[in-house]
Amino acid sequence: MNIPINHQVITHQGVPVAVVVPYEEYAAAFADVAGQEVKEPTVPHEVASRVLKEQISPIRAWREYLGLTQAEAAARMEVSQSAFAQMETPESKPRMNTLKKVAAALEVTPGQLKW
Repeated sequence: MNIPINHQVITHQGVPVAVVVPYEEYAAAFADVAGQEVKEPTVPHEVASRVLKEQISPIRAWREYLGLTQAEAAARMEVSQSAFAQMETPESKPRMNTLKKVAAALEVTPGQLKW
């Protein structure tokens, strides 16, 4: 099933520099876990530096920053520890629904995990 995408790509001298997305899509990506207000996600320096320097996934960096074991995070998601371990590998590309569940378990936004 193909869903039309209503994005506008802005270019400068033939190079893409920005994308305009519908507000509903923006709100879905940046709403807090309860779906209340729209806010820009922030990432602590400790999380960002580990992702960039150590090449680990944002999911793992957040989990360790929050002091959770894989088993604790998995229990919050009601999945096995090994399933959670697969989600936090650098090669993993979880679907948005899975990312939302991970974000809820870690009490962060999906935007804080997907960058």
